[in-house]
Amino acid sequence: MDLEAVRTFAAIAEAGQFQKAAVDLSVTQQAVSKRIAALERDLGVRLFTRTPRGAELTIDGQAFLPHARELLRVAERAVASVRTGHRPLRVDVINSRGAASGLMRGFHRAHPEIDLDVVMLFDVETAVTAIRSGAIDASFRAVAAPGRPLPEDIESVRVLDEPLQLLTGPAHALAGAKSVTVAQLAGHRIWMPGIVPGTEWAAYYDDLVAEFGLTIEATGPNFGSDALLDTIADTPALATFMSEQMRLVWPVGHDLRRIPVTDPTPVYPHSLLWHRDNPHPALATLRTHLAAASPGGDTAGTWAPGWVIPR
Repeated sequence: MDLEAVRTFAAIAEAGQFQKAAVDLSVTQQAVSKRIAALERDLGVRLFTRTPRGAELTIDGQAFLPHARELLRVAERAVASVRTGHRPLRVDVINSRGAASGLMRGFHRAHPEIDLDVVMLFDVETAVTAIRSGAIDASFRAVAAPGRPLPEDIESVRVLDEPLQLLTGPAHALAGAKSVTVAQLAGHRIWMPGIVPGTEWAAYYDDLVAEFGLTIEATGPNFGSDALLDTIADTPALATFMSEQMRLVWPVGHDLRRIPVTDPTPVYPHSLLWHRDNPHPALATLRTHLAAASPGGDTAGTWAPGWVIPR
């Protein structure tokens, strides 16, 4: 069904005249007549009766009018849902408790007028596919693993280097330290069951192990952060890495310790990824906000693998 013909039908019903509807629609009266004739052929009924006063709806026209108006409203909503600047900005964060989620909360506080959809995809390849298809507008990632560069149509900028901390239970050998150096972690078991082979965060920790000779174990099922905290609290031989901005709450009896790591401080490098041809105006606003709030780049005394540094 031709939506322009339906729109013309509704305009004539409102105006009561073919000629006035033509003026309202900025088309010729001949075009109006042709549209209505085509619509009547499609429907198999007459919609108007010509009278000296203008055009009156037939019984079939009266029956069709409310549905025609609803059809036009649905069409307008469909167009608005994808029109640049009229749909929410869709942004991917890796989890709801991490630094990227915090950055988006800050952006929302600064720009409450911008509608947001925040989603959580699995890995960088899934995120890049979603960016290229238009399913999302941007993603916070550690860019790409070695040998898997970003496609040429994907832009990226470093927005935040998030320090890692050591999380231990009260009986761990390092529990009383105010800070620990990376060298002091050698020989200690760091348990991180959430590492998934092939992901960008797995590549990050592989490089960390190779650079400093650490022991990071990803054995056992991943039952989530609560189970991880329970195990760390009860097992003196285990510790884990926790990003500085990870928001977690644990029972008082766990007495867990978050200990800064220094000389150098391992940082997880968050970058914003987007398609270079994405015209959503809020995307530019997000990039400006991140540049002002969280300038990226290397900081003295920190470590991040070279393959995650976009320029």
